[in-house]
Amino acid sequence: MSHPAEPTVLTVRAVLFDMDGTLVDSTAVVEQVWTEFAERYGLDIEEILRTSHGVQAGDTVRRFAPADADLEALTAELGEMERARTDGVIALPGAEALLGALPDDAIALVTSADRILADIRMRAAGLSMPTTAVTAEAVTRGKPHPEGYLKAAALLGAEPADVVVFEDAPAGIAAARAAGMRTVVVGDAGGDLEAGMWRIPDYSAVTVTAVKDDDGGHLISLGI
Repeated sequence: MSHPAEPTVLTVRAVLFDMDGTLVDSTAVVEQVWTEFAERYGLDIEEILRTSHGVQAGDTVRRFAPADADLEALTAELGEMERARTDGVIALPGAEALLGALPDDAIALVTSADRILADIRMRAAGLSMPTTAVTAEAVTRGKPHPEGYLKAAALLGAEPADVVVFEDAPAGIAAARAAGMRTVVVGDAGGDLEAGMWRIPDYSAVTVTAVKDDDGGHLISLGI
């Protein structure tokens, strides 16, 4: 008789989350907006979707827009389109319970969205925004650069080795790995797993135990 595998337990001091595709399913809106962008300029939507996930919108616009396009205005227009559309934006299973079980001063959101869009999407999905959030305007280099994750860890007072990141997209996974952080891949779009990486379908089976240590910080055990 076979038995279920024992869950992996990760013990950390801080937990960092990407947003789109990790806490929030916004696929319908994202694909709709980028499809309209691709159709306007006769671009390959499949290539755009393949490379844009987890990346700041401005970086994708710079990569694909025609040479004579006003990149700043176009990025702003696409941002307004995304902010105005929330139909179908929902939380991943178990995300609300997991966020509620974790100490707020030991978690952060690290997203390629700007703060306005992040607030809109988290609210539309019924999720509370962590007090610490590193959004697009808070960094000079977006994912796959590790700046956002390193900044979030520093804000929480945690060393990279004591952090776990929940991510779904190759760009975000690369950022977390470059930051030297353990990484849990949410869903099946993140590619192959390497040492220091795990995969979950969603948060339904994730368990949390958090205790204070002698220094006043948190020791968090995550069963995944």
